Amino acid sequence: MDRTTAGWINGFIGMVIFSGSLPATRVAVMQFDPVFLTVVRAAIAGMLALALLLLLKQKRPPAGDVMSLVIVGAGVVVGFPLLTALALQHVTSAHSIVFIGLLPLATAFFGVIRGGERPRPAFWLFSGLGSLLVAGFALSQGSDLSPVGDLLMLAAVLVCGLGYAEGAKLSRQLGGWQVICWALVLSLPLMAVAAVITMPPTFAGIGAPALISLGYVSLFSMLIGFVFWYRGLSEGGIAAVGQLQLLQPFFGLALAATLLREPVSLGMVFVTLAVILCVFGAKRFAR
Repeated sequence: MDRTTAGWINGFIGMVIFSGSLPATRVAVMQFDPVFLTVVRAAIAGMLALALLLLLKQKRPPAGDVMSLVIVGAGVVVGFPLLTALALQHVTSAHSIVFIGLLPLATAFFGVIRGGERPRPAFWLFSGLGSLLVAGFALSQGSDLSPVGDLLMLAAVLVCGLGYAEGAKLSRQLGGWQVICWALVLSLPLMAVAAVITMPPTFAGIGAPALISLGYVSLFSMLIGFVFWYRGLSEGGIAAVGQLQLLQPFFGLALAATLLREPVSLGMVFVTLAVILCVFGAKRFAR
């Protein structure tokens, strides 16, 4: 199997894992404070990452890579989980998942800045059109529109795109799973202290769905998904493999409708399809 094909396969697995993140977060924030959810998921994943690094006797990353790991941690360990958890107090997971349509463009943008990639002009035309479709749909929702929730989701997309591109660049030197593990470990002291401070006085009233969702976002969304995703981006190209994120709304919307019984409008489905077609067009010109 060539490197590019392996990158697409790893990227696809990571995307499928991430597709459950927003529905799971939506369930969890119904009973957990969003700040506590953010820090405890990072603390749990950080402890697992530390155990994995020690078990496999990994060397510490070079001092010159520490700042890049801090950027990864700020983007995907803290920024994206916190901003989406806050956003999901104002919007449904089905609505928020549509904003994932902006992630390929954000990832490609930071791939140019941080990863040195140079997609052809037609790539930006297709990606920009897809992003405009997503933004236009969000603005057309009328009374269902939540300015606070939508702005939080947009901010989450930007910090996540930066974290993806920075992690992919670093994965070429350290390896995909090592990058997310070291980013989690660097964040662990702060996240562990914050988890203790924000911990609810009792877990007696927390139901099984919220606990299961916490487990999912801690283990899969925060750790396992990134093992595949960063490997995919580093092998197949940040801008190219990043387009797989446009398939994420399909999986996420299906989960939201199935597990949360949230309504998914026909218009949302059509817009998602149109955006995906645009991004697949962009994929052809990513290199």
